[in-house]
Amino acid sequence: MNLTDTNNITGLILAGGRAQRMGGIDKGLIPFRGKPLIYHAIERLRPQVGSIQINANRNHDQYGIYGYPVLADAKENFAGPLAGFLAGLTACNTSMLLTAPCDSPLLPVDLAEKLFENMKKNQADLVYASSQDQDQKLWAQPVFCLMKKSVLPSLEKFMSDGGRKIDQWFDFLSANTVIFDNEKVFTNVNTPEELATLEKEFQTK
Repeated sequence: MNLTDTNNITGLILAGGRAQRMGGIDKGLIPFRGKPLIYHAIERLRPQVGSIQINANRNHDQYGIYGYPVLADAKENFAGPLAGFLAGLTACNTSMLLTAPCDSPLLPVDLAEKLFENMKKNQADLVYASSQDQDQKLWAQPVFCLMKKSVLPSLEKFMSDGGRKIDQWFDFLSANTVIFDNEKVFTNVNTPEELATLEKEFQTK
C-alpha cells in the first residue's frame, strides 16, 4: 500500500451511538489511559488514511477540538452504524472510506493495508474485518470496514427501504472479509466493567 492509496482513503470514526450500556454517556469522550477514547482511535487511524471524519450526534464542540469534520446522522434517531456510514460516504471526497468505532482503542494499525489489499485482489466493493478466537471461531467485525464511495447509492436505497442491519446490506454488495489473528485489537468498551478491565490489563503490562 503506497501513499497514493492512503490518500484515496478517508477515515471515519463512529461515535454516534447512544451508549445505553454505558448509562448513556458519550463513549468517545470517556477517559482511557488519561485521554478520551476518541483520541486513541484517531491516533491509530490517522497514519492509515489521507483524512479523517468523526460521526457524532452530540457534543460536536468537544469532538471538534481535534480539528476534523464532525458529521451528524441525517436523521436524529440514532439509526446505528449504517447511518454513520451514510454520513461518511456522503461527505467524503475520496474513492474509499475506512470506518472504525470510537470505543476500540487498540484497533489494528494495519487495518487499511490488509482490507485494501483484499479489496484490490478480489475486486470487492467492500471488505470488513473478522477476528479469530482461541477456539478458532470466527467473529465478524463489520464496523471495521473499507468501502468504495460507489456503494453510496446502494446504502441510500437500503436505508430508505427500512434496512438497518449491516450484514444484510453487505449481502447486496460484492463483499469480502479479512481474518485478523489477534482478536485483542478489536476489544471494545461497552460497559464500565469492560473499561475497568481494559485499563487494568494495561497497568499490569
